[in-house]
Amino acid sequence: MREELEAGKEREEREVRVLPAGAHALLVELADGDHAEAFHAELLSRRKRGALPGVREIVPGARTVLLDGIEDQPRRGGRIPTARDRLARELVSWTLPPPRCEVRDAVEIPVVYDGPDLAEVAALWGVGADEVPGLHSRTAFRVAFCGFAPGFGYLTGLPERLHVPRRATPRTRVPAGALALAGPYTGVYPRASPGGWQLIGRMVDPAAALWDPGREPAALLGPGTRVRFVASRASVPVPRTETRS
Repeated sequence: MREELEAGKEREEREVRVLPAGAHALLVELADGDHAEAFHAELLSRRKRGALPGVREIVPGARTVLLDGIEDQPRRGGRIPTARDRLARELVSWTLPPPRCEVRDAVEIPVVYDGPDLAEVAALWGVGADEVPGLHSRTAFRVAFCGFAPGFGYLTGLPERLHVPRRATPRTRVPAGALALAGPYTGVYPRASPGGWQLIGRMVDPAAALWDPGREPAALLGPGTRVRFVASRASVPVPRTETRS
């Protein structure tokens, strides 16, 4: 009985909700970020195998996946199920296989951990400021989805104990290349913009293009990309000495 209740609870937590979005799209709502990542991976796998015809674009979000450009033929004379209707029914019945670990080289981003919120983040983590670079750079990150600005990837990987809240007061300007934290996510600002994330560092080369419209793909950190931050030596605080006269 207990096992049945737990299984029912798991099914409820993993429930998939599919909603129409405009004339040619479907918005799939998932239980959480992990579920959304797994669902997005399955969509890409099926499209690669040719098992997802008629979908031109797949856009992951924090807890959603948008399927856009679903090819449909107009129907006349009665309510006849369309391709979008059929796909919506199929999506809710999918059983997702265990996630597979793809062997792909991680994008390495050299950073200096000297952000204005470094001390506050260290306090929230319960460590010294000199320990933040090691804890963060040893984490294996993965781009869950993109948003906010072109080239801005939302990276997951930090354990829950290292999640931090957004700043109570957002900054009116965050410089390009700033390394930031908010909730479960890590991100790097591709260009100067307002922002409310905790700034813990910056890219060694802020001119490196996280977003280049002339490149394919334009985003360096696209969904599914593995990312590794490499701490610059400048990130290691130099012990201060006092000179007494």
